Amino acid sequence: MSRLTDHLIVISFDCLSSLDFPMLEELPHFQEILQKGSYCKNVETIYPSVTYPCHATIVTGNYPKKHGVINNTLLQPGKNSPDWYWHRHHIKGTTLYDEAKKAGMTTAAFLWPVTAKADIDYNMPEIFANRPWHHQIAVSLRNGSPLHQLEMNRRFGHIRKGLSQPELDDFVLESTVQTIKMKKPNLLLVHFTDLDTQRHYNGFSSKEALSAIRRHDTRLGRIINALKESGIYEHSTIVALGDHSALDESKAVKPNVLLRENGLITVNNQGKVLDWKVYCKSCDGSAYIYVKDKLNSSILKTTRELLDRLVSDSNNGIEKVLTGEEAGMKGADDQAAFMIEAAQGYYFKEGLEGDYIDTITPEDVKEKRYTLASHGYSPEKENYTTILMMAGKGIRSNAILPSMHLVDEGPTFAHLLGISLGNTDGQIIKELLTV
Repeated sequence: MSRLTDHLIVISFDCLSSLDFPMLEELPHFQEILQKGSYCKNVETIYPSVTYPCHATIVTGNYPKKHGVINNTLLQPGKNSPDWYWHRHHIKGTTLYDEAKKAGMTTAAFLWPVTAKADIDYNMPEIFANRPWHHQIAVSLRNGSPLHQLEMNRRFGHIRKGLSQPELDDFVLESTVQTIKMKKPNLLLVHFTDLDTQRHYNGFSSKEALSAIRRHDTRLGRIINALKESGIYEHSTIVALGDHSALDESKAVKPNVLLRENGLITVNNQGKVLDWKVYCKSCDGSAYIYVKDKLNSSILKTTRELLDRLVSDSNNGIEKVLTGEEAGMKGADDQAAFMIEAAQGYYFKEGLEGDYIDTITPEDVKEKRYTLASHGYSPEKENYTTILMMAGKGIRSNAILPSMHLVDEGPTFAHLLGISLGNTDGQIIKELLTV
């Protein structure tokens, strides 16, 4: 298969929504991509629409059920800070960066989810110190490319303030620009989370979120300039995309409180989970309901009756209950017994204490107990699509696709690089390509 481009630069602006499109049209660097290339402003995301499953989908062309990254965090009942799906081994099957590396291309990734320990030439994985005895830099070095990360930290580490935004994205930007100039990778994956953070803690349409979009435009411009300064701009394809949208919420729903009250979760005096028969695993706007013994028909019946009672009253914050099989048909984890979808204005937490529903206060948000906007909701929610825009080598000018799916992105990117992801859930969108 012949390559349509020499350098594929994929920039993920986490939580970029179709609703942002009118603003992007007015910003100079997004405008440059839109006017020069092709786009779809109605990309349907996956279920559950959270960051790690979305990014695994982008590089595999598959739904979560198939690629295996079915949530952001692992099922670890009662753990205050569960581990995330950080590592490459969580993804079943091949990826865009695996196939590019096999084809002899140079690969690079900056804070791209699920890339810890991946075979990427210049890799700064998204992973954080999740144990009291862990140090952030050591954890990053151990799970990525140590020498390259040390060089980026030496040059730009002063910019970063832990994981806080916008400083983290500014550090990632400088590392990306430097890597383009030094290494000229054939495949570059970069993940910016500034907008996602601002929407979580300030609300979807907050001034902080709008400021983040303007910062993203500046970041996009810096990357475009780096390609020009490196002499590879004419041989490059630039992709700017979102992974999901977000919805404002004002109430946090804690189904585990009711599961505990019904004797389905057992805790000690300190609130630590000793055992569980049923557990609600949050995906923010949706949640999996796992039953430890799925052959126990009595537990399944009890759980279903409890969920049906909750969904019958809209004040309980649950819009819909799916069986595991129905969730699997939408691409989610079919090993869950059930999946629940939050009603507008609600999202799910895994807390075991207090009330079943908490009204979110400014103090909650300040202390980062709760957020003001989240994702994870069904892609069928209204005004919940995201965006894909592409320009440069191999991309048609002024092709506007009315709609597509997140699973289509991986196969399309692979086609640009002259490689294949094999039998995927998505398809190559040839309407965007010159061939």
